Amino acid sequence: MRKRKTLPSTAVKETVYTYTVLFEPAAEGGYTVTVPMLPGVLTVGYTVEVARARATEAIRGHIKVLRKYRQPIPQERATALRRPITERLRIAVPA
Repeated sequence: MRKRKTLPSTAVKETVYTYTVLFEPAAEGGYTVTVPMLPGVLTVGYTVEVARARATEAIRGHIKVLRKYRQPIPQERATALRRPITERLRIAVPA
């Protein structure tokens, strides 16, 4: 019986980032997703699951671009993970 050669395993190094993601119902249906710590990251999805998957890909792509151009990658502090305050403001604008 012949012995099978085993290749040395190459561990993939990963850095795990955690960001607060906001899912806002869109007027036309579905959700608009933003990431407060990563301005410019915006995506949409017709379900929360689709929106979450697209947000994950958008964040991953944003981080890759930041790395490519050697820009700092924003990281949330524990205090930044508090719940956002949501309220409705009524604004009067002179005609």
